[in-house]
Amino acid sequence: MRCEFPRSVLVSASFRIAKADGGADKPGSFIVSQQTYIVPEGVRRIRADKALAVGFPEYSRVALQRSFDAGLVLVAGKAVKRGHDVRGGDEITFSMPDAVPSELKAVAIPLDVLFEDKHLLAINKAAGMIVHPGAGTGEDTLVHALLAHCAGELSGIGGVERPGIVHRLDRETSGVMLVAKNDKAHRGLAKQFSDRSLQKEYLALVAGAPGLLSGSIKKPIGRNPNHRHKMAVVESELGGRDAHTDWEVVEKFGKVATLMRCLIHTGRTHQIRVHMKALGHVVLGDEIYGWKPDTRLKKQPERVMLHAEHLVVKHPVTGKQLDLRAQLPKDFKAQLDQLRKLAAADLKKEAQAVRAEKKPRKTTTPAAHVRER
Repeated sequence: MRCEFPRSVLVSASFRIAKADGGADKPGSFIVSQQTYIVPEGVRRIRADKALAVGFPEYSRVALQRSFDAGLVLVAGKAVKRGHDVRGGDEITFSMPDAVPSELKAVAIPLDVLFEDKHLLAINKAAGMIVHPGAGTGEDTLVHALLAHCAGELSGIGGVERPGIVHRLDRETSGVMLVAKNDKAHRGLAKQFSDRSLQKEYLALVAGAPGLLSGSIKKPIGRNPNHRHKMAVVESELGGRDAHTDWEVVEKFGKVATLMRCLIHTGRTHQIRVHMKALGHVVLGDEIYGWKPDTRLKKQPERVMLHAEHLVVKHPVTGKQLDLRAQLPKDFKAQLDQLRKLAAADLKKEAQAVRAEKKPRKTTTPAAHVRER
């Protein structure tokens, strides 16, 4: 098979696809047989790994590295390392190592799909759903659901335990998440997260009422030196990494709480939660960062009230702009309804108090003074 590739690279390749278990319909590995790449004439010198990356852009550098590590990249019949120099006319033969079939089970868990094509998937992640398996997790993670939904068509860059996962949301955070179905889409999306060219907006319910209607927080974030499971504002000299959050008030609920829209320019762990704490308005339900139950609320939030509501991203393959919005989950709406009723009741009490103060007081005629003789 002769194919045209970028930069006029002529490649001869043959492919063999086989199920990992000998034919059963199971999401898992595949085998790609030996492929041959001919370095274009006129190329004086280029590293073998870079040559293959140019000729086969559908493979990630990590995938090609696995071939080098497995001794499956040959020049003149001899295995070579990544840094081996090749020249025009050299023939590189390589094959991909057998992918290790994932031991994770595909579990049919319903997903709220916002967008899907053959390259990527966008979902509205439910609060409480863990993104990928780890110590102590069950078979109810997003990865388990993706294995069933996508039938194994997921990018392998994230490894066996994180197929298709480009970014993550905390367990208690709901909202828009992107999943890559192939390595090309994965690399394209990862690049946008890395160079901060996409737009990420969250809705957060925070305690209290900010004095301003909007603002910007630029405070570096790092590990809390006293509690390693927490993050904190940490100066750059002490290991903190730059973090930038713009915020604006969407709706105020008296002095009890405020609905804020947060646009993050960086993606640090717990960024919004840490920055809101630094602002003096901790996210409702966020006990890790100092929130405490409010007796004014009949129903206390059962999780961190944070929702990834809006994501604008360029499609990594078609180049089309995707404007993705995730509806608020029921528990978030319930808190908003409760806060609106509470705020309305407080306003009514304040109005009654004002009217009482303005109401003229009854005056009594003083008793006549009797002068005794």
